[in-house]
Amino acid sequence: MASVAEWVEGARLRTLPAAVSPVLAGAGIAVFEHGFSPVRTILAGLVALALQVGVNYANDYSDGVRGTDAQRVGPQRLVGSGAARPGQVKAAAFGCFGLAGVFGLILVALAGQWWLIAVGIACMLAAWYYTGGEHPYGYLGLGEVFVFVFFGLVATVGTGYVQLGRAPWPSWTIAVGMGAIACQVLVCNNLRDIVNDTAAGKRTLETRLGDRGSRLFYAVLGVIAVLAVIVTAAGTTWWALGGLAMLIFLVPASRHVLGGGQGMTLVRTLKYTGFAELAGGLGIFIGMLIGA
Repeated sequence: MASVAEWVEGARLRTLPAAVSPVLAGAGIAVFEHGFSPVRTILAGLVALALQVGVNYANDYSDGVRGTDAQRVGPQRLVGSGAARPGQVKAAAFGCFGLAGVFGLILVALAGQWWLIAVGIACMLAAWYYTGGEHPYGYLGLGEVFVFVFFGLVATVGTGYVQLGRAPWPSWTIAVGMGAIACQVLVCNNLRDIVNDTAAGKRTLETRLGDRGSRLFYAVLGVIAVLAVIVTAAGTTWWALGGLAMLIFLVPASRHVLGGGQGMTLVRTLKYTGFAELAGGLGIFIGMLIGA
């Protein structure tokens, strides 16, 4: 039972901020452009949440059956710890993908943009093959590309697009910011596991960059996120600078990473990074609401 509780806690740190934040930011753009739809925003959030939970289950299953999690640092996983059978976790992953598909179809029907079905299919395939299949791209150092594209650009711009029917340029700039900070969550997670991932043959970007390179990359991503908020505010309303609320959590997290934080202490930093992402998305939404 302890392993299940640890898994839930670890998943919560990654899931809610990654799913909710880009949707809030994209909805903020829709508010500013006077096209906000609460129903479509909620549906976009449910799609993102179901996909993110599905990714967590899929990674747990794939890494578990490969033995990557045998010497894991941090919250234990279901398959790797023996708390759940691989088949159960795999079924849970595909169940979540199915829910994402249902919510996505409703959203597409409301928006009338049927070509978005192809985007949804691409999201689910990318979620599975991150660590699944014979040649998972997450083992090739491409995990941050997946996170940036799907939980940054697609989630943020897509949320605004299904409400406005277009994608104004500020939706792209804030999407870059959301994608950058989402990548920080992954960098922090993989930084903790560099030694074990290297031993298991999991060649994440962090194993390629090394310890120091990964820490500098984390800091650069934070700078990109901050600049993205400023550029977005310049093109919409200065109230959008509320997105800089992310710095409340991002500054101490960056200090810890750059200061050489190791092992389980990075779990707290992972939590702070997730809170920073959530504060950024919420700050953008509230700022746009005021500015509109």
